[in-house]
Parts: sequence; structure tokens; C-alpha cells
Amino acid sequence: MADESKAGPFATIKANAETKSPTAKKRRSPRLQKAAAEQVRDSKVTAAKPRRYSDQEKNDKLKLIETQVAERKSTLKDAIKSAGISEQTYYQWKRAAKPVDQKDDKTRPAGDELADLVQLEKENSRLRQLLADKLRAENAELRKRLGLD
Repeated sequence: MADESKAGPFATIKANAETKSPTAKKRRSPRLQKAAAEQVRDSKVTAAKPRRYSDQEKNDKLKLIETQVAERKSTLKDAIKSAGISEQTYYQWKRAAKPVDQKDDKTRPAGDELADLVQLEKENSRLRQLLADKLRAENAELRKRLGLD
């Protein structure tokens, strides 16, 4: 048989393979426990579900904000925040709560605009006539004083 003390080419390969250390695997961060994972998930900000307010609730919140600002207890932004609504919502509610007479003239029918225009023209002509009469009277008085009449 062959002498085992003699190392042939296969023996050196085997020896070299044994001396190499296996490459280390990348370490992963430890996994979160189930309860900890749920806490992280719950702590994330989720989109709030839109809430519908009744007209009474809207009016109450608007009055609350206006009184806080009027009494100088807080700024408008702080008052809106304390009411629990966004600034955009506040301004939308405020615009919707305006009385009818203060809303844009675009909402008025065309017939009303025409009637208003006719009334303004009548008022304008009346005022022009009053001004002309007053100027004629002053002019006549000035002529008398100067002796031109």
C-alpha cells in the first residue's frame, strides 16, 4: 500500500481547504418582538378619518374662535388649533356662514343688477342737477358783487 506519510497533491489541497476559515455572514439587526413591532406601527401617524360637523357645531366653533381672538386670549392660528380644526376648514366655514347680503354680487340675478344700475343713474342725474343749480346761484351772486349784472 501507499505510504500515508507522503503527501501527494491531493493532500495539500485538503490541507489548504482546512486552513481557510469560512466567510462570516452579515449580521442582521435583531428582529423586533411582536409587541414592539405593533407599538412602532401604532405610533406612526395615520390619516385622520374625515369628520362631519353639524351646522350648529360649526357655528359654535366659529364663535369660540372669534371670542378668543376678540378677547386677545390667543392668536387666530392658536384659536383655530385649540378648536381642533385646520385653518383651511376655518376659512371655508367662515365663507359659508356669511349672510346673504355680504356674499359676492355674482350670485345676484341679472335683473337685480339692472334695477340697481337704473336707480344709480337716476341718483346721479339728480345730484348733477343739484350741483348745477348751486353753481348757477353762486355764479349769479358773484356777478352781482362785481357789478357785472
